[in-house]
Amino acid sequence: KFDITDVVMVSAMGPPGGGRTFITERLKRHYSTLAYSEFQDESIAQIFRTICDFFYGSFDEGVRELIPKTIHSTVRIFKQALQDLLPTPAKSH
Repeated sequence: KFDITDVVMVSAMGPPGGGRTFITERLKRHYSTLAYSEFQDESIAQIFRTICDFFYGSFDEGVRELIPKTIHSTVRIFKQALQDLLPTPAKSH
């Protein structure tokens, strides 16, 4: 016999469809549901800016001045991926 203590389970999923399946109520009862609206680009940039300012705060100025360009590029790549990498259809035919 063994005990499992202090375990936190985290999972994420999109809405069913496009190859994603429904999950049962029996499984969902073990989770709390959290939903959010799509973020605007400026909100995403602010989140990244806060994280990068903290993490790169002790780096040389040459590195820190690249943060705005890096964030801008990351948001652009993310937006392009959302357009190009569409969900897999449920059926391939």
